[in-house]
Amino acid sequence: MNRRVAIAGVGLSGTGPAAPWTPYTLIADASRAAIAEAGLSPADIDGLASTSLGTMAPVDVAEYLGLRPRWVDSTTVGGASWEVMAAHAADAIALRRADVVLLTYGSTARSDLRNGLRTASLDWGSRGPQQWEAPYGHTIISKYAMAARRHMHEYGTTIEQLAEIAVSARANAALNPEAALRDPITIDDVLSGKMIADPFTKLQCCIRSDGGAAVVLVAEDRVADLATEPVWILGAGEAVSHVSMSQWDDMTTGPAAVSGRLAFERAGVVPADIDVCEIYDAFTSMLLLTLEDLGFCGRGEGGAFVEDGRLRVGGALPTNTDGGGLSAMHPGQRGLFLLVEAVRQLRGEAGARQVPGAQLACVSGTGGWFCSNGTMILGRG
Repeated sequence: MNRRVAIAGVGLSGTGPAAPWTPYTLIADASRAAIAEAGLSPADIDGLASTSLGTMAPVDVAEYLGLRPRWVDSTTVGGASWEVMAAHAADAIALRRADVVLLTYGSTARSDLRNGLRTASLDWGSRGPQQWEAPYGHTIISKYAMAARRHMHEYGTTIEQLAEIAVSARANAALNPEAALRDPITIDDVLSGKMIADPFTKLQCCIRSDGGAAVVLVAEDRVADLATEPVWILGAGEAVSHVSMSQWDDMTTGPAAVSGRLAFERAGVVPADIDVCEIYDAFTSMLLLTLEDLGFCGRGEGGAFVEDGRLRVGGALPTNTDGGGLSAMHPGQRGLFLLVEAVRQLRGEAGARQVPGAQLACVSGTGGWFCSNGTMILGRG
């Protein structure tokens, strides 16, 4: 018989003063925090999911942490990896292949950039189908910019509406003492900034930071051992779309339209039931298109939907309550950080940014340039 699965502990690292971190030490600090919060010990961990490190992730990470898991995963689909791996871990626990699974990630993306380093993982255009686009300077941001412009052309989405997403993210970050950027900004600030890739100015692009995150998943029969309130995984979905821009059928929609529908169906809820959203926001339009794909508004209605402070704490649909990748933290694959914030919100532990009475959260991670998506519905009780 399948078992229900809960998130038992979460942890962040690298949110304080700058330190001589490595990705491994960030992983270790976040993992210790998550395991301790759950009231468990490393000896309880029998499953591990990690990625982006070493030659055999997650074997390298397991050795560094002193773990010997009997179940592992290292699925790499960009920023969606963590929602996808969390779903895989939940399936493994439900089928009794593991009892306690640690998902953990760390990156020194900001420090590496300052030191003039670019890792091989960022060289996305030298192999496979992307080699045919790379000679034309088709960067990740330019791909998102093309999609944003297409949405503006098709549906009349305005640059001011996209800018409001950045302003709302900063308003939420102002309530988060761990956010990297907390000073208020206006739509004029966003629009007058340096142009990076039309229509994106600097403030419409995610920040680059160091950081680590960890999440511990447990089987329902371990819940009695926990030191904290469990947050239940109610439903999940995953989907992929394309990697070559020429194979993207419609630049105004992505794989979240599939994974979101599956997650909501499996959870037995609808978008109107959701109290708080944590959605990947590497760029402002990324969030807007995902809201449409998940069904929070209709196709082409995202621009009007994000107006009037709807996405802010205190708004109709508080979204990226920690400040998101635009203002709080973005070390690379941000999907795991989305799960951390959703759990804190559902436990009522988010301090000044707490959404009152939050019972249901939608977490959605997107990878590549709308190439992949993993969506999860989390709930209390």
